[in-house]
Amino acid sequence: MIEQLSGFPDTVVAFSGTGRITRDDYVSVVIPAVDAALKTNKQIRLYYEIGPKFESFEPTAAWEDFKVGMEHIAHWQRVAVVTDVEWIKHTMQIFSFLMPGDMRVFPTADKDDARRWIATP
Repeated sequence: MIEQLSGFPDTVVAFSGTGRITRDDYVSVVIPAVDAALKTNKQIRLYYEIGPKFESFEPTAAWEDFKVGMEHIAHWQRVAVVTDVEWIKHTMQIFSFLMPGDMRVFPTADKDDARRWIATP
């Protein structure tokens, strides 16, 4: 399940992923939030927290994640991924070269640092 997080500047779309993440999570939560943010901002930032309650990504969810990232590649100013899930950390590091902006992976213990970094102008 993906939930949108509040308390971030309007240039930041922020989410928390727990349990099983599905394609429907992207269609109903992530894509509308990204589209709304891009209506008022040319560049946006993504904060994505995948905590200890995360179980799995449905294969179609992984595809939606990739599509959202690539469709808006020129608009990502910064991306902060907060997780202790090893395969997600490695995947983000492998694909970071595709991002035109800054991308950082933070351990869960540094969640507050990640939130500060993503919100700092």
